[in-house]
Amino acid sequence: MTRPRRPLRPLRALLHLFLGVVALGWLIPLVLAVYASLRPYDETARLGYFSLPESLTFGYYAEAWTQAELPRYYLNTLIIVVPGVTITLLLASFTAFAIARLRIPGRKVLLVVFTAGNLLPPQVLITPLYTMYTWIELPAWLSDSLSLYDSYLGLILIHVGFQFGFCTFVLANFMRTIPVEIGEAALVDGASVWRRYWQLTLPLCRPALAALGTLQFTWMYNDFLWALVLMSSGDKLPVTSALNNLRGQFFTDYNLLAAGSVLVALPTLIVFQLLHKHFVAGLTLGSTKG
Repeated sequence: MTRPRRPLRPLRALLHLFLGVVALGWLIPLVLAVYASLRPYDETARLGYFSLPESLTFGYYAEAWTQAELPRYYLNTLIIVVPGVTITLLLASFTAFAIARLRIPGRKVLLVVFTAGNLLPPQVLITPLYTMYTWIELPAWLSDSLSLYDSYLGLILIHVGFQFGFCTFVLANFMRTIPVEIGEAALVDGASVWRRYWQLTLPLCRPALAALGTLQFTWMYNDFLWALVLMSSGDKLPVTSALNNLRGQFFTDYNLLAAGSVLVALPTLIVFQLLHKHFVAGLTLGSTKG
């Protein structure tokens, strides 16, 4: 027996219309970039970007792959992003477990401090961070510049520092939705704090960790500001800076630049596609208790 469909109320129809417009607003630039990357520049210069194509080709993608040296920049980004995401989630889960599951004094104040830290604009810290990075010395095997400036470690630490508070806030609120009786039963059975964290709480937080991992990967991958400020060696820059290699001194082929932009954005789309089920589950789980 099929359930009768609920009538579509005007407010709900308006909400669907609004969401559809927002989705189109996000998709149209991506579709136009893909469309432009498949057309020769002389054709779009003659007919315009919103005209029907005379020919389509994938040649710009091969040219962007080699001219922008994308494989090397992809590797630089992975060296920064993978440790950054892993360390951020690990430290945030430690702190969130202590705030949500252990009765430590001042835990609510600590959570408020982490939340307030996210409200600080990163741009106001550029000058002091740049100065501090040039002062902190590192061994030669860890940094060619012998300082935290112009090193992969410096970028990893800045990403961890700025994303740690947000992840702690989300994970702490998620862990509070886990029934307390589960932890109490493990405590009665003699489970240590580490075992309750690693073998009990952390597996239950898998959807939230997947959602945060997707967001953190996207944010760290797309970062260009900190790499521009805290790095000087061109061969260490992340993939977002590779698009500068496609800009000529006197002329820029924007169709070639569009192909490079699509290639740069492709890894984030792949990561989201692989984790989208966990991402959606992480956004919905923990929204209500019980």
